[in-house]
Formats: sequence, C-alpha cells, structure tokens
Amino acid sequence: MKVLIGNAWTYANGPLHIGHLSAYLPGDVIARYHRAIGDDVYFVSGSDCHGTPVAIRARQEGVPPQAICDRYHEEYRECFERLAFSYDRYGKTTDGDHKDFVREFHGRMYESRYVYEKEAPQAYCESCGNALADRFVVGKCPECGAFARGDQCEGCGLVMDPENLVDPKCHTCGATPAFQTTRHLFLALTELLGPLTEYIDGHPEWRKNASALSRRYLNEGLRDRALTRSIDWGIDVPKEGYSDKKIYVWFEAVLGYLSMCKAAAAERGADFGEIFGEDSKHYYVHGKDNIPFHTIILPALMLANGGRWRFPDEIVSSEFLTIEGRKISTSANWAVWVADIAKRFHPDTIRYFLIANGPERRDADFQWAEFMHKHNGEILGAYGNLINRTLAFIAKYLGNKVPKPTGAGMPDLMAGKVKAAYGSIGARIAGGELKDALDEAFALVRYGNKFYDEETPWITRNTDPDRCGATINACVQLIANLACLLKPFMPVSSETVLGWLGLDDLWSEKTVAAGYELPEVRPLFAKIERAAIDEEMARLGK
Repeated sequence: MKVLIGNAWTYANGPLHIGHLSAYLPGDVIARYHRAIGDDVYFVSGSDCHGTPVAIRARQEGVPPQAICDRYHEEYRECFERLAFSYDRYGKTTDGDHKDFVREFHGRMYESRYVYEKEAPQAYCESCGNALADRFVVGKCPECGAFARGDQCEGCGLVMDPENLVDPKCHTCGATPAFQTTRHLFLALTELLGPLTEYIDGHPEWRKNASALSRRYLNEGLRDRALTRSIDWGIDVPKEGYSDKKIYVWFEAVLGYLSMCKAAAAERGADFGEIFGEDSKHYYVHGKDNIPFHTIILPALMLANGGRWRFPDEIVSSEFLTIEGRKISTSANWAVWVADIAKRFHPDTIRYFLIANGPERRDADFQWAEFMHKHNGEILGAYGNLINRTLAFIAKYLGNKVPKPTGAGMPDLMAGKVKAAYGSIGARIAGGELKDALDEAFALVRYGNKFYDEETPWITRNTDPDRCGATINACVQLIANLACLLKPFMPVSSETVLGWLGLDDLWSEKTVAAGYELPEVRPLFAKIERAAIDEEMARLGK
C-alpha cells in the first residue's frame, strides 16, 4: 500500500517550540509503523516561507525574507534530525520543485469553472506606503471580539477578510489602513459546498475536533476566497495581467504535501500518480488550528484542479499544549524551545513524554517535574531497568550468551501477550490512537519486570539453573519484541537494542537464538536530576 503522511508546515519566522513538536510527532510514529509493516511510505513536510509572518520578521530585522526562512529552515531540519524524525522529504516553499508544482497546479485550476476574477478591497497603509497582506492588518474579531489578524481570529478561529475586522490597524505602524479596490482571482468555495459536505460526512471516524470544526465551517456557509494577493513575497501568479500579485499563501503552502511527495517519488523513480490510487492511504498531521486547511481548503483545490487526487483519509489533529499551566508565549519566552530540549535530553524521552502526556484528544499541560518523573520512573526505571538487568545478568553470570529456553521458549502467557500486542498496537497506531498504543506497550514492559521479579533469577541461578536460563531467555525474547513494538515511538534506543540482538525492525514477532553472544552493552538511559529541571524552570519567561 502507498501511504502519504503529511506533517504540518511551520511558518519559518521563529524557533520551533514543543507546542509545534507535540502536533508533529504523531506523523513520524505513523510513518515508522507503516514502513515496518512493509508499506511504501512518503512522509513529507517542510518550512512555510511565503507566509506573512516571515515577511514581518524580515522587516523587523531589516533583511530579505529569504534570509529569514533559510535560517529557520536549517534550524528546523537540525531539530527534526536530533529527534529522529524520518522524513522522506523535508523541503521549503521557496524550493524550485515546489514553485513549479504550484504554478502548474494553479494554471490548470484557473481553467476550471471554480475560479473567477472579481474586484475586491485591498488594505493599503499610507503611512508605510504599501499594500498590506492580510496578516499585516490586525484588529478585533467581529464574531467574538478577541484579537484577530486579517485572515483568522486567534480566539475563535473565524476565517475572515481584513475589511471585516473591527477597528483595523496596520501591524507595522498602527495606522488605520485605507481599503482600495483591486482585481483578484477567486476560488468559488460556495460552488464546492456539496462535494465538500459529502466528503466530510463520509469520515465519521475523524477526531472530534476535526469533525466539529469542519462541520462548523460548512454550517456557517462557505465564502469564496481570493487566491491572489497584492504582495511582493510569494509565488508568481501563472496568469496574464497578474504580474503585480502573488499566489495567496493559504492556497500555495497546503500544496506542499503534493509537491514534496512528487519530488520524493521522482527520487525513487516511482509513479507519482499511484500514490493517489485506490491502494493508498493519506494521513494529514497538524494542530487543531490548521484543521480547515486540510479538510476544506486542500480538497477544494483538488476539486477545482480536476486531477485524480485523493482527499485526506485520516486527519490527525492535536489539541493545544500549555506549559506549567500557562499558554505558550514566544514573545514572553514562556516556551520550551525544541533546539534546546533536543540538546539537553534524550530524544526518546522527549518523544515518549509528548505522546504519553501530549494533547492527542484534549488540551495538555507540559510540566517539567512530570517530565522528570516519567523519565526516571517509566523510561529509566521500567523499560531501561528491564533491559539492563536482563542483559547485565547474561554478561555477569551466563558467559555473555543467551541461555537455552525450556520447551518452546517464552511461557504461553507471555507469548500470547506479545502476539496480541503486534495486532492491537499496530491497529491503534494506524488509527491515530498513539497514546493508547504506547500505554499498551508499556503495560508489557511492566509485565516483564513483574515476571523477572517473580522468577527470581538471582536466586535460581544457584538453586535451579535450568529455570534461571528459561527465565532470562524469556526476558530476552520479550525485550526483543518490545524494542520492535516501541521503535515507532522510541527509535533511538530501540535501534540500539535491536542492533545488540542482531534483529531487524520489521513488524513481526522476534526470536533471539539460544547461544547468541551479546556485544558489549551499556545503560540506555541516565537519571534526570532535579537540578537539571530547576535550571529549565528558571529559563521560563527569562
């Protein structure tokens, strides 16, 4: 099966924080699982460089927008590498292959009946002397009264146009903008209401937030949206008479999933069209604020383009993450920056915590003390302990070779649990239920430690060597399977363990032969001391 997994694209205007990371991690877990079961996976994402936030940052720093997005793109790439993300293609919207794809896609779309020309208001700041992109206009939301930018309210999520804002102001200088009339290309979303409703109604299995927010947009009534903007930072409009405009980023960046997928397919010599065929499945992974871009905007573009596209099958939309009970604020430095945490802590600890305690289906709060307790108690104290006590026992007392089992190997109860885990954990990952999948795997870790304690091999090595050997052999087999089951979540330590045991990472039951000689092993994890957590707490808000 062909599997496309599209992780949300980050505005390349500032550092990554763990709120971003908590929404992106599910994509890598799902990608690793599908590769393990033998699927042909295209896991793609990139940096959104043409968004107005990039232009704002560039203006603040007095540098070209390209310099801003190049800087942060490299930071993102390094962060994802440190955290063992397995992207098949991670690009940026300034890449030539993305620009070419978007222009070709839009050019075909403009020939359809769903795209038309119309005069529309354009915000212009006389003080700054230029036209304002939507997000350069700020004011109050006409729906809820919260602070809003010209494209979307940050409070209620309402999608709007700048002229709908209450008391609009220029983001740069604070002056009240004038609204001039200019000609734009529009996407007739109102004409696509029927097929979009049918599509969304056909996916009752989506997470509650995806279903509810998508239906809210449909129920409130879709509005035709401008595809073009009077800005100088973006992709050229492939239509005569629009040389002074660019493609609106909303209708460009979301096509990055397709452009990166096409580029990855070309690198493999694969047929791009087959990825959108019947024998395929598509996941789109993001935070809940991005839901309408994936359930309404992207399908609408595909419909207007008329190509043989596949709509998103699975919408993996996370809720929000707070830090120590407060909303993340990058301006106030109330954030945990990914570049920092990735340097100071084990990547598997970060990945484990943000899946086990993350905002999968409800808002979650990141607490440093809980981060420490989870690592020391579950990762080090349970998983690491089972591996270390078993393999160290072999090295110390059994000549560094895996002992013989009695009978078929693992006790029937353990073997049954392992066999069932491959099916149930796999199904949960495929369904986007990652927290439950990880919990199930760690229940098996706890079972293994209980088995070890009850069998007392430190005693039976003297009183009943055969039983001792059988106990240790069973624990080795369990560890081998745990390393495979946990690799989508904790790839760094799992790869180490599988390497020690001479095993592959295919999603199937593992067996380590009796007599297998272990290489030199070492503890996988170190304790996180309270002092380290105190240091992290002291950094918040500074």
